[in-house]
Amino acid sequence: MPNLTILHTGDLHGGLSAEGTERIQCEKAFAGDCLLFDAGDAVSSGNIYYRPGGEPALTLMSDLGYDAIALGNREFHFLKPGLESKVKLARFPVLCANLRGTEDAIGPSIAPSISISIGGYEVAVLGLTVPMITKRMLVSKVSPYWFEDPIGAAQGLVPHLRDEADLVVALTHIGLKSDVALAGQVSGIDLIVGGHTHTQLQEPIRIGDTSIVHAGWWARYLGAVEISGSPGRLQISGRLLPLQPRGRSKG
Repeated sequence: MPNLTILHTGDLHGGLSAEGTERIQCEKAFAGDCLLFDAGDAVSSGNIYYRPGGEPALTLMSDLGYDAIALGNREFHFLKPGLESKVKLARFPVLCANLRGTEDAIGPSIAPSISISIGGYEVAVLGLTVPMITKRMLVSKVSPYWFEDPIGAAQGLVPHLRDEADLVVALTHIGLKSDVALAGQVSGIDLIVGGHTHTQLQEPIRIGDTSIVHAGWWARYLGAVEISGSPGRLQISGRLLPLQPRGRSKG
């Protein structure tokens, strides 16, 4: 049995079914020491509009015991009331290390990273998001938010996390091509759990010492990553588990 199992989803877009929910519950219960992550775009709202009452998908994910989510472009909103509404029902950390804002704009709802002790490991988890607003865009004149380049943000943060962690995990919503660039340009990341490009990787891609996994979109699959070994000599493997009955999918 592995020391630690990481289960992951991404780009759910509010599509998690009853069958999928039950499968995640079963896999989580069976796994032993386990973390459950999402790579962003879990909600069904668009980039502009938002539900004042919050996103039901995040309530469901909270009940399932998710440990963290990367802020996806669907969870982001360019105005403070919209962003707060989109993430307020998450009873687990929402992570984005490259989001910047004016004083008090971000608040406690979104964190750059978290640390979790489990399975004999100290696990550092950071989030990275595709830049939705940069300072060169006109919308930056009315929004209190902007995004730093995700790779640049990781280059500044990962060395500090690496000093304290046995395992460094990046939850990213930047797409597979950018994940490959991240792995090549930022040393010290053991695992990238990615999303945004709706990519299905049946097994991890290895770039140097970094493994990259993606679980597709619309709750078709649950990713399962097994980690064993000692810090600096980790063994990482992964696979996809179906979340929908065969022959039934959307999109």
